[in-house]
Amino acid sequence: MTAYTRDLSKSKLISYRQCPKRLWLEIHRPELRQDSAASQAIFRTGHQVGDLARQIFDPSGQGVLVDLQADGFRTAIDKTVALISGDKPVFEAGFSANGAMAFCDVMLPSGDDARTWRMIEVKASTSVKPYYEDDVAIQSFVARSAGVNLSAVSLAHIDSSWIYPGGEDYSGLLVEKDLTARAFGRGEEVRGWINDAQEVASQPSPPEISTGAHCAKPFACGFLPHCSEHAKTVEYPVNWLPRLQGKAVKQYISANNVVDMRQVPRDMLNALQRRVLDHTVSGECYFDEAGALADMAQYTLPALFLDFETVSFGVPIWAGTRPFQALTFQFSVHALSADGSLSHSEFLDTSGNDPREAFALSLLAACRPAGPVFVYNAGFEGARIRELAVAFPDLQADLLAIKNRLVDLHPVAVRHFYHPSQQGSWSIKKLLPAIAPNLGYESLNGVQNGDMAMDAYLEALDPATDADRRDGIRRELLAYCKLDTLAMVRIWQKFSGQPGH
Repeated sequence: MTAYTRDLSKSKLISYRQCPKRLWLEIHRPELRQDSAASQAIFRTGHQVGDLARQIFDPSGQGVLVDLQADGFRTAIDKTVALISGDKPVFEAGFSANGAMAFCDVMLPSGDDARTWRMIEVKASTSVKPYYEDDVAIQSFVARSAGVNLSAVSLAHIDSSWIYPGGEDYSGLLVEKDLTARAFGRGEEVRGWINDAQEVASQPSPPEISTGAHCAKPFACGFLPHCSEHAKTVEYPVNWLPRLQGKAVKQYISANNVVDMRQVPRDMLNALQRRVLDHTVSGECYFDEAGALADMAQYTLPALFLDFETVSFGVPIWAGTRPFQALTFQFSVHALSADGSLSHSEFLDTSGNDPREAFALSLLAACRPAGPVFVYNAGFEGARIRELAVAFPDLQADLLAIKNRLVDLHPVAVRHFYHPSQQGSWSIKKLLPAIAPNLGYESLNGVQNGDMAMDAYLEALDPATDADRRDGIRRELLAYCKLDTLAMVRIWQKFSGQPGH
């Protein structure tokens, strides 16, 4: 039998599957890890769903939770050995065998035989992703190697179509998919992962692996900032080329280890990609002024400029909403009158109550003036307005009338404008400083992008947040959303040949 110096947890093995260097760093240099705010939000949702799973799969509350944080690995595993001989559900059951450890979300006694168990892994996702099957294969292999008689293995994930009825009733949140045959059939494959990962973990230095697409798939790696520090600087990264979705060009980039956009043959690029390549390398701005003017000529003043901020909850908190539904809590509207004067209105609800109806009513009032409603992603704002119209039938006609007035500035920008500083992106954050150098999101205090806005809103809803901090968050959110619509005004002025840009 192979002797191992350590037992690798399931999460370590999953890290190895993504990148052996990530595994080595997690073991030997964990202090270098910097998880993003988005990653931390995913972790929080995962913990929340895990807590609810105990209620869903053990409604009578007879089960036992193995507390890894309080007990530590060895004690938690020893406790599991005792519990698994009983007949009560066990949560976070810990097993160790063949150089690996696994802590299983849910273990349920199977049938009348208390020594036969059904394993359920719980994921805060709306589907069974391919790498989840690796996860389940590892869990079941370690448990069976530790002597557990498993009758079945399944994965429980969030049902995105489920509507929260309120009253803390989450009984329908999760759905299960049986993965028994697939998991049980991969034992030798998992054994190979463990052996290979153990070899990497025992090395005195990390494997030499360059940064690449694997740094973000299937998970954003918290070691990317560290690895990037030592990566060779590329003057014109190939990922600045927009919409690299063609099979041929993707295969060429992969097969030839292309890192610089100049290494891609021109005949493999479309017109937009060639424009980005040429103007990025030359340092010259592209502006099809006549084309932009022609696109804007059909829209006259008065006009509105609209932006929404939304939040989503893996576990809904407001009755009538779905998991991960984008829920509007804030908008900004700049109104440009026929005489060129500019006014502003806004909405923000940080009370913790469902803000949607008040949002919709305020939106109708703010958009009462006639004229086009400019946005910078009509698909997003349009979908949110349509959802509000479904949620509040009495307001439906008026809300859909606003949707029908939406005009998207984003495709106009893509067609007619590109500055090298955009680095292949037409996000409003990249476009604004190229068009209006005196404006920029970096000047804002606190919230500077959509992810930060969502995190700030969640902090404002937290009962532990004090009043002063909540007021500060409110100011940050209002300033951020207001800049989004002011940015659209400046973009419209640029493309319409109007003064003020």
